[in-house]
Order: sequence, then C-alpha cells, then structure tokens
Amino acid sequence: MPYDLNNVLVVGISSRALFDLEVENALFERDGIDDYINYQLENIDMPPKQGTGFRLIQNLLSLNEENHNRSVEVIILSRNNAITSLRITKAIEHYGLDIVRSAWTGGASLANYLGAYKVDLFLSAYHEDVQSALNAGFAAARIYGPPVQTEKREYQEAIRIAFDGDAVLFSAESEQIYQKDGLDAFVAHEQKNALRPLPDGPFAPLLRAISKIQAGYGLKDSPIRTALITARNSSAHERVIRTLHAWNVRIDEVHFLGGVSKHEILAAFGADIFFDDQDAHCGPASHVVPTAIVPTILL
Repeated sequence: MPYDLNNVLVVGISSRALFDLEVENALFERDGIDDYINYQLENIDMPPKQGTGFRLIQNLLSLNEENHNRSVEVIILSRNNAITSLRITKAIEHYGLDIVRSAWTGGASLANYLGAYKVDLFLSAYHEDVQSALNAGFAAARIYGPPVQTEKREYQEAIRIAFDGDAVLFSAESEQIYQKDGLDAFVAHEQKNALRPLPDGPFAPLLRAISKIQAGYGLKDSPIRTALITARNSSAHERVIRTLHAWNVRIDEVHFLGGVSKHEILAAFGADIFFDDQDAHCGPASHVVPTAIVPTILL
C-alpha cells in the first residue's frame, strides 16, 4: 500500500534553506549553470555548512526517533537538476538526516508540486517560489541567513516555533486597518469585534497541524512548544485569545509586546524558527534565531 503523506506533518524545504549554499548560488548567478555544476561535482564529498532551516529540520525529524509512528516527513524541493543533487544527497547522509524523498526540477517552479507532496510548510531562499506558494494557499516563508548559533537542541528540550499574528497566523484584515487609519482605529476595530474570531492567515493550517501532534502529549512533556509574539498590546488582545480558543489550538506562550522589539524575546524563547511578515522584525530577529519572512499574499 502506498505511503500516505496526509497523516503526517510534511515540511518541504529547498536545499539552500537547509544548507548554507550562498557561495554556490553567487557562483551560479555570476558565472552560469556550467560553472555551478562543475563546482558542485568537484566538491561532491565536501558537505556544505548547516543553513537556517537545518536546526528546525533536525529537531523535527527527532520526533520520529521517539515514537513508533512517524509524525513528520521532510521533502527536499529544489530547483537544482539531477546532477547537482548528488552533493546535496551526500550532505544529507553526512549529517544523518532521515530524509528519503526529494524533487529536483532543473530550474522549474516548485510551487506546482506542493499539493502533490501534501506540504504543510514550505521553506525556501527563493522569493518567487515562496510567493507562488503563498498565493496558492500554502504556508510558505523565505529564510534569512543563518544566525550565529545553529546548534541542535537536546532531545529533552521542546522544539520551539514562534509566530507573528496578523498576516501570519491571522489574516491581514486588521493589520490593513492599522496601516490605513492608525493605532486608535485598529484598537477600536478589535475591541468592537472581540467576539468574532479573526479569519485564518496563511499559517493557521500549520498551527493546527502542530496542535494535532501536541495533542498526543501533556502540557509539560510536549516535544513542540509554540509562541505567538505580536506587536499588539493588551488593549487589542481579547480577540486574539478568543480566536485561538475558537480554533481549538494550543499556543504555549503569548507575548503582546505593544511595539517593543521582538528579537530579545525570541532569543529568550530560544526559537528554532520565527515567522513574521515584516522585515523590520525579521531583520533583527535573524541575528539571534532562525527567521523566515512571510510575504504579502498577492490576489
């Protein structure tokens, strides 16, 4: 019987999000595909350094080691071609990553394959693929360069995933009111609609998928810990709390920062990945924790 990807959390990740391939990418952009292929073949036994998404992927895969039933599958979705895939495959073996599925499209868009692979989260360094994935309704984000620390967590420590709220977990509806009419109008709108759940944002399905994994554990022994870290202040928090309750999802921590910079909170939380829609937050955060930006959905 074929293996059913519908029953697990599926993370699709590009090779440049998993490994640090910025030197190779610069070579490709400067000198073209032939020199890039030659470089990859000449260095086939030299595994690249760990990239921004490596720690998250390594720790998610560790969930399968702790359980009899697999709960996570990781699929390499890369614009590389078949010949340049060899170095990436050898690097996966070198680092001992339990990744057995991959797609190499030779420069073609990856977004077309996300549905076929049942992807819940797509991470890439290539903006066009991320934008296309978001527009098609998938949770997708473009990674920043790796922070200083990318070490693997000990297994007894929970995987830590942090989300922004508006335009990430929730729709951009309220954020657009803030951008257009200012803070007072935003707060008034949220207080007026406190009993009406916020519409889903692009990462709401991912949070629900994570919550299904968490549901198999108690509060203290869950292998995944989530946090909502939002610029909202306490005067606009009721609608958020009621929304999460209505969704029947689990958020372990909620931080309403009221405009305070997020990067110190993220460092204290120890995020394995942080998702936000604004470079003003992602830029500073990327220096201390793995960070990925969620572009605006284009309708």
